Amino acid sequence: MNRREFLAAAAGGLAASALGGYVAGAQDHKPLRVGLIGCGWYGKSDLFRLVQVAPVEIVSLCDVDKKMVEDCADMAASRQASKKRPRVYHDYREMLKEKDLDMVEIATPDHWHALAMIAAAEAGCDMYVQKPISVDIDEGKAMLAAARKHGRVVQVGTQRRSTPHLVEARKIIQDGSLGKIAFVEIYCYYHMRATGHPPDTAPPPNLDYEFWTGPAPMRPFNRIKHPRGWRAFMEYGNGIIGDMAIHMYDMTRWMMDLGWPASVSSNGGIYVDKESIANISDTQSATFNHGDLQIVWTHRTWGDAPDKRFPWGATFYGDKGTLEASVMGYTFKPNRGKEIHKDVTYELDKYPEDRTEKDLEKNVAPAIRHHMQNLLENIASRGKPVADIEQGYMSTSSCILANMSMALGRELRWDPQKQEVIGDEEANKLMRRAYREPWVHPAAERV
Repeated sequence: MNRREFLAAAAGGLAASALGGYVAGAQDHKPLRVGLIGCGWYGKSDLFRLVQVAPVEIVSLCDVDKKMVEDCADMAASRQASKKRPRVYHDYREMLKEKDLDMVEIATPDHWHALAMIAAAEAGCDMYVQKPISVDIDEGKAMLAAARKHGRVVQVGTQRRSTPHLVEARKIIQDGSLGKIAFVEIYCYYHMRATGHPPDTAPPPNLDYEFWTGPAPMRPFNRIKHPRGWRAFMEYGNGIIGDMAIHMYDMTRWMMDLGWPASVSSNGGIYVDKESIANISDTQSATFNHGDLQIVWTHRTWGDAPDKRFPWGATFYGDKGTLEASVMGYTFKPNRGKEIHKDVTYELDKYPEDRTEKDLEKNVAPAIRHHMQNLLENIASRGKPVADIEQGYMSTSSCILANMSMALGRELRWDPQKQEVIGDEEANKLMRRAYREPWVHPAAERV
């Protein structure tokens, strides 16, 4: 059995036969060799969901935080079937030089996604890349080009496309039960923006802060940044619209089979919490114009959600009914007929380790497992997964365009063929952030 045949057999038996990381009938064959770059919160969440559904061997782990990578290695040794402890690396380039990985997961802070992903593509690895795929549009363009050039299968971590109850909700839209949909609200009202203004300090001894900063601007270390708090700073990401809107905008595009928006406009800023060290907006709205369909994003990191059942989600308004959808469930309210509601599916009895795994979002674990299964099926077939890198590029770039619009104070019209803002050279210059030396931006040449 060759590698492709093995993967096809494994993917076909995942749902029914997964047990302890192995698939019945496949134990005698070489498992998929996996590496992880970025061993923090979601890196581990993704990696150990993969272990639950596929016959993999975690071979290599990489992180610039020595404690983080060592802790992840200990956990991997206890969770994978072989009980082997993975090799650990400080530099992802050294890990990829080994040329012994079939698949790499990338779960670094956003400003590191592009360089690590392109290097993994060049090393011949298929990938799972966390969202948003990039911090600027030209990075994303280069990532897509690298995946296609090297023939890599890449799944983006927009796992709403694999969330069981949302797959069901999508059918309500697809079968016409909502009728004509001309307006979709997408939103997040979580109080997730960092608050306070602690003093800058020296970085902890376990963290290589120079390498962690990488191509981003060098700023003094602050304890809010690491781990996880880097999302509060525009130097390393794209704020809440880049972190949370991408999920709901991508979900809407998938549910309605949409491509690029014709234009994007946005406004907002720091209106309430002006004392925090965080420099991302605390209030922002954006309109993604799809012709006779308007998709409007809103986030506030203060005040209450209009509907406390749906603090982060999407509401689809059709002329035959309304559909509310979130990570926790969906509610379909037809103009005529009975309301339909479905809650998120937990799988705690089937995967009891979910109960005790630190920081795991238990409601999201099934979606990650399905997302991993879809990736494996497409690695076997060399097809495009449900959240293919091109889809991730479109959703990521659209959210970045919203931030660009907010910064410039005007609507931006997008040309999907030329991959640029129409008639706005100032905006097009914002499609590529400056890189800190010696790191070099991977941007593909513009068409």
